[in-house]
Amino acid sequence: MNQDNIVNQFIKQFNQAFVPGAQALGDEMQMQVRSAMAKALQKLDLVTREEFDIQQAVLGRSREKLDTLEAQISDLEESIRQLTANESHKKQ
Repeated sequence: MNQDNIVNQFIKQFNQAFVPGAQALGDEMQMQVRSAMAKALQKLDLVTREEFDIQQAVLGRSREKLDTLEAQISDLEESIRQLTANESHKKQ
């Protein structure tokens, strides 16, 4: 949802929920509210839902790769321990 949609949705909900007969609000008042909200939203570090979903998918794939690498490292460490143990038994 882009910034204009957020502002429009807020104004719509504001008009429906808080002001009886909100349609009577003049265009000037709506423009002032829209301008103030746009300025406030510009100061926030927001991402779109699409951007969030993409990053969430990337993070999920990264987590899967990390889990796979951790398992491989554990297997390699166990192999090293077994080789080390076998070699130390052969020397004795």
